Amino acid sequence: MGQKVNPIANRLGIIKGWDSNWYGGDNYGEMMLEDSKIRTYLNARLAKASVSRIVIERTLKFVTITICTARPGIIIGKGGQEV
Repeated sequence: MGQKVNPIANRLGIIKGWDSNWYGGDNYGEMMLEDSKIRTYLNARLAKASVSRIVIERTLKFVTITICTARPGIIIGKGGQEV
């Protein structure tokens, strides 16, 4: 019997990137909880938009959220009103 390895773990950093890109330092727990809340909120709010991936990147002053979706028109809204 061979050992089973998660294929996503093998691809991280080579073929596929991380879903969160930041360094937490002493605030790691708070930032992880904030990331979880952001993902939960966006998945609930955009349930009909077929969201496949949410990438959160943090710098010292900014948080950048990238949403990968099959239906961007639902997120953007009519004439860009929802953005």
